[in-house]
Amino acid sequence: MCPTTPVRAGGGNRSWREEAVAAGSLRQVDLDRGANGWASPPGDLFHLRARGYFTGGGGKRGKAPSAADWLLRPAGVDWLRSHARLDHVLARDDNRVAAAFRRARLRKDPTAHFLLAVNLQVPGRPDAYSAVFYFAAEAPIPADSLLGRFIHGDDAYRNARFKITNRIVKGPWLVRATVGNYAACLLGRALTCRYHRGDDYLEIDVDIGSSAIASAILHLALGAVTSVTIDMGFLVESQSEEELPERLFGAVRIAQMEMGAAKYVELPSDEAMAETAGRAGAGFRVSSAKVVNHSRQQDHAGGKVGRSMSLPERENGGK
Repeated sequence: MCPTTPVRAGGGNRSWREEAVAAGSLRQVDLDRGANGWASPPGDLFHLRARGYFTGGGGKRGKAPSAADWLLRPAGVDWLRSHARLDHVLARDDNRVAAAFRRARLRKDPTAHFLLAVNLQVPGRPDAYSAVFYFAAEAPIPADSLLGRFIHGDDAYRNARFKITNRIVKGPWLVRATVGNYAACLLGRALTCRYHRGDDYLEIDVDIGSSAIASAILHLALGAVTSVTIDMGFLVESQSEEELPERLFGAVRIAQMEMGAAKYVELPSDEAMAETAGRAGAGFRVSSAKVVNHSRQQDHAGGKVGRSMSLPERENGGK
């Protein structure tokens, strides 16, 4: 399926994913001519590990254009700012992309299976920024697939596999030379990544401020952000011949974005978050960083495992 082709459901009505795309705070723009927004680049613009990468002779490790289609589908982009780092944005009641997904799950929409969010956290003064990219699975993700193992694995596995590949489409020479074209990086090893897992979602918070080098490169790019267009592809790294070829689970083009376009998000106080937790479900405390189960011992005694709630459970008050 083409990542830029909309999927409609219910006799011509907007699909939940189209609703989510429209709800994101950063607007979707034309792939080739758009500015101050995001678009969906096809996967074959990225060069990834191809078959034979680990077995090729002569010491050569081959890469080739990826498949044009991603494993997941675009579900919107948020460009946010706040007075402190924004963690676990999918747990927020005011996240409109997550709300569209929750509503679809509650009405048992067959195309709303799983939501994956990549939250690039940009340090700054006086405000911190977050670029959040949402991707959706419209069919079940096989548990034994590379992406399935990434979703269900532990943080050590995720850190060893979570990769980004960049492609500078437009920008000053200094940015091109510093960031590099087709530059790939295992984010889980280079930066601090925090993973928030629910029954029907995974959020990856990437703390760019955890690396002085990454922060310096990013701030160089941000200095020319209105003249920079960059493609970012996200994937689970293949580490054996059997796992090839590599496939993107999602990608995004950020086109000449303006810093002032970021939507300001209030961070509630602990008291306000406690009230939010009461609405989300008894026994859970929803914070900006994580969901903590305060009734873990009670749940364990009842035969349940403490976990983050699924998005529909939040909508239903944790039932």
